[in-house]
Amino acid sequence: MSRYTKEHKQETRQRIIATAGRRLKRNGIDGSGVATLMKDAGLTNGTFYAYFASKDQLVATAVADQMRAQHANIVAQAAPGRAGLEQIIRWYFSPEQRDTIEDGCPNAALLDEIARATDPTRQAYTDGALVLIDDFAARLAPLDPPSARVKSLSLLGMMAGTLQLSRALTDRQLADELLEQGIRNALALLDAEQHN
Repeated sequence: MSRYTKEHKQETRQRIIATAGRRLKRNGIDGSGVATLMKDAGLTNGTFYAYFASKDQLVATAVADQMRAQHANIVAQAAPGRAGLEQIIRWYFSPEQRDTIEDGCPNAALLDEIARATDPTRQAYTDGALVLIDDFAARLAPLDPPSARVKSLSLLGMMAGTLQLSRALTDRQLADELLEQGIRNALALLDAEQHN
């Protein structure tokens, strides 16, 4: 296989992963068939198995990629320390982030399905979530990040659950008020005293 062909195959694989991640967040894991996932990437259904052994393998890979992208593009770009956490929280609870599901948080879009997914998908999610919460913990307790790990996980859960609920409500004003309350709740959690 020539170098070009290898590079082209890798680029194509990455395109499938990226477009699948967006589709999975929009339509869910169960609502996204292989044919649709491949069509999104501009490929035929028949070429799928040249890139992935199964849909489950693609889902696990796409979940890992979405978690990695969220960390790299949002969390890692925020200011250091508590100020950065506040930036992340305010971005997370913005109406824009809520309303663009396919570009938004994989936690809020897929968490309920991931809980019922295959072990590799759950592991990919867990690995990505641990990177996020370890970043949160390092910002909360720079001298002892492990002490803030459970608090950080609780923050992630609060954020994802609040965003899911805001997305589910048909009353736009109530949904927006919920996001504003989510910011207040998350900031209060940051400032709550640690109890080990």
